Amino acid sequence: MVIRKIKTGGIGYLEPFPGSGGWYWGTDYTSGDLYEAEELWRDRHRIRQNRLIFADADGNVYEPVPPAEGCYFGRPAYDDGRIVILLADFPEGKVKLLAWDREKEELSGTAEIPLDEIEDCYNLMPQGDPLMVTRQAGDHFEIVWPERVRFSIGPSESFCFRDGERLYFSRWIEDPDYREEVVVRTLPDGAIAEVFDGSINCMPDGEMWILEQRKGEEG
Repeated sequence: MVIRKIKTGGIGYLEPFPGSGGWYWGTDYTSGDLYEAEELWRDRHRIRQNRLIFADADGNVYEPVPPAEGCYFGRPAYDDGRIVILLADFPEGKVKLLAWDREKEELSGTAEIPLDEIEDCYNLMPQGDPLMVTRQAGDHFEIVWPERVRFSIGPSESFCFRDGERLYFSRWIEDPDYREEVVVRTLPDGAIAEVFDGSINCMPDGEMWILEQRKGEEG
C-alpha cells in the first residue's frame, strides 16, 4: 500500500481530469461555482479570492496562477494535453481563459470574454475536445466562446459533450420509474436529431461511453 501526504495549503478535495493520465484539480471556498463567487464579490464578503491547484499522479502539487483579490477560478477542463483554466476577474470585468502546458511549463492566454456579454456566471465552464466555454441555466444552453450559440433545452437535460456539430445531452425522466435518455442536438439551432434510452459515461481515459438500452433489453 502506498500512502502519500500531499500538501495542498488547505484544499481538502481533488478531482481527476479524465483522459489526462493521472492529473487532478482542486479549489477552495467556492468549489468551482463562479455564480457563488460573483455574489461574494458583489456583497464585499470576507472571501475575496480563491485558489486553484493541480496535482500529478506522483502527488506533486502545482499552482500556475497565484490568487489575486477579486479573481475567482471556475471548474477547469483538460484539452489536448493542456489544462484549461477559467478565471473570472471581477475588477477588470472579464472572464479569462488560460491554458497551462505542464511539459513546456507555459501559461498562455486563450480568450477574454467581457462579463457584460454574459447573463451571469451560473454553470459557466470550459469544455474540452473541442475547446469552448458553455453556460447552462434553466431551460436554455449557450456556447459563449469561440462562437455564440443559444437555444432552449428541456428542464432535466444536462450537456455532456460535443462531437463535431452534434451536442450530446443526458435527460432524466420519472414516469414513474427513473430512467435516462440521450438527446442529440445539432448546431446552431439545437434541433433534436435523435433521442434514445441510455446513459452517458465519461471514462477515466477520456472516452465517452454511451450505454444504450433499446426496448426489449433487460437491465
